[in-house]
Amino acid sequence: MRILIADDHTLIREGLRKILVESFPFADIHDVSDSADLLKKAVHEKWDIIISDISMPGYSGIEILKQIKENAPQTPVLMLSMHAPEQYAVRSLKAGASGYLTKESAPYELVKAVQQILSGRKYITSEVAEVLAGSIEQNNTQAPHEQLSDREFEVFKMIVSGKSISTIGEILSLNVNTISTYRSRIMEKMHLQNNADLVKYAIMNNII
Repeated sequence: MRILIADDHTLIREGLRKILVESFPFADIHDVSDSADLLKKAVHEKWDIIISDISMPGYSGIEILKQIKENAPQTPVLMLSMHAPEQYAVRSLKAGASGYLTKESAPYELVKAVQQILSGRKYITSEVAEVLAGSIEQNNTQAPHEQLSDREFEVFKMIVSGKSISTIGEILSLNVNTISTYRSRIMEKMHLQNNADLVKYAIMNNII
């Protein structure tokens, strides 16, 4: 069995590897630290499962997920995130993920998730199921932030966390003008005027 782990934090990759080795001692486990290497390995090599962080340098995990599903549609991908399910679970599953886990729950649920996905099923926790149900109910009345693209939502999250346009550009490997364009689109879609409005909205909607 071949497993690919993608996360930009060495400690996280080592921790995930340790958990997996204990339950799958004969697995061939590889890891990468950025989205470029993830895409390269995912497309050019065969994997039984890919376990990927959502937030990495370069392209976001969800954007890479979409590209993986286009080029290697049979490869199951389990998404990991430090964010609560209501922020990224629905986006991940819509993009083709076979499951979604928070990093907080990974030590307890990772092996179960991998086993279930390898059996051909999706892994959805009760918390994620609740978020999905709520998403279906609210499908016709989307909240403003739910209308953002995956990249716009990522930039939105960084803005409300206090990061500058230049810092966001460095993290995402994009130029300042591109980030400014994303910011303008976010303001337009959400009908807000400035960063203070974005922060207020994020607080009111439990995004930060």
